[in-house]
Amino acid sequence: MNGQVIGGAANGPVTSGPVVRPYGDTTGDGMVQLSFTLPIPHDRRAEGAALQLAGRMGMDPAMVVHARAMGPDFTFFVVYGRVSHLVDLDQVEVVEREYPMLGPKEVNLAIRRGLRRRLVVVGACVGTDAHTVGIDAILNVKGFAGEKGLEYYREIKVVNLGAQVAVPDLVARALAERADAILVSQVVTQRDAHIHGTQETSAAFREAYDEPDRPLLVVGGPRFAESMAAELGVDRVFGRGTTPGEVASYLVHALVSERAASGRAAGHAPGHAPSHAPSHAPSHAPTRGADPTERTA
Repeated sequence: MNGQVIGGAANGPVTSGPVVRPYGDTTGDGMVQLSFTLPIPHDRRAEGAALQLAGRMGMDPAMVVHARAMGPDFTFFVVYGRVSHLVDLDQVEVVEREYPMLGPKEVNLAIRRGLRRRLVVVGACVGTDAHTVGIDAILNVKGFAGEKGLEYYREIKVVNLGAQVAVPDLVARALAERADAILVSQVVTQRDAHIHGTQETSAAFREAYDEPDRPLLVVGGPRFAESMAAELGVDRVFGRGTTPGEVASYLVHALVSERAASGRAAGHAPGHAPSHAPSHAPSHAPTRGADPTERTA
């Protein structure tokens, strides 16, 4: 039903689709809670400033429900109040998952059949970012949210470089490992460090590789929007709450299923010549997947 309000009567502008409004004490009351810090000492004037700010943000009435000094010159606030804004669900834009979720056995089978070798993933936190919780949750065998990490997958070779990795070092290791995919985790967001670090990584890989041979570039972090891939120059962005299974399923989709559908022969990974083509690489060059001990059924 057009204009249907989920959670209360509509007092705002007319909309074309179902709309929602915040829920606090009663259905459709529009109550929200907001926290912020002001660079002023904690006193009555500070609380008045917090209420004025809340009012200018559209909260009416608003009340300060928590205030605490953060040192001598800052105050942290939690304010609670009503807003009149509605959200038209038909106008919400999100990045829908365009690939099926696969279990570990399905991922292993798809890689084994499609690539006929192990899929190589190199992961790191680049720049000065020292937060490895995110990259470890995806790569380490212990995983996240009850799911095993990519190290658990028999047909995926994981190279986890850890934290504070310089972008040139990441590119060099990717070339040495003949990586199929690069996973970069960025948590630090001060002064848009996560954006600058990702764009630097993208530029470095595009300079080091011809575009058809470039590894898949995947970035993740709690402050990324999944719609930012084009802006960042990467192939995929994963936000907060992403599980290892989602990443593994995407890698299969992008590196196996999608390329097979586009007519690329199985086993032609980024940076690799077809297996039947003559090799001009030096004899000491790594031959991925040649060691039978590296692949298990």
